Amino acid sequence: MTEVSEFDTYDARILAELQRDARITMAELGRRVHLSQPAVTERVRKLEINGVIKGYRADVDYQRLGYGIRAIVRVGRAEYARVVKLIEQTPEVINAFNVTGDDSWVLEIAVIDVAHLDAVVTKFCILTETATCIVLNAPREGAAVLPARRENIKPTIRKVTGK
Repeated sequence: MTEVSEFDTYDARILAELQRDARITMAELGRRVHLSQPAVTERVRKLEINGVIKGYRADVDYQRLGYGIRAIVRVGRAEYARVVKLIEQTPEVINAFNVTGDDSWVLEIAVIDVAHLDAVVTKFCILTETATCIVLNAPREGAAVLPARRENIKPTIRKVTGK
């Protein structure tokens, strides 16, 4: 696995561009990041081999596919294997996160309407308690993720010295 320290500004720019448009040609990607096509192709290949780029997928519009409601479902404590099995058997689950805190799972689901929402949530209610929030809008989704850098972390609270 590639260490974060091995990333340079070219790799970061390549990742940002590919996250904006994964269908970009290597020639155009090279132009945007100021590298030759062979150099960009080699860097992308290394990012793929090292597992940084896990794949490429289409970003779809759920509304146009007939899903009128997206919701976040918080699922309480239940047997891990049973929840995983139910998630795998529920195609409406878009994303599933095993989390810490009062809930054990946070699920993102897409459903046709309120009746469909009720049917999906009921499957999880049988296992444990749930709480559901309907997504009204998503002002930020699929934002580009770049290599983590400690120097980019700025404290928001200043320590009071008492002087």
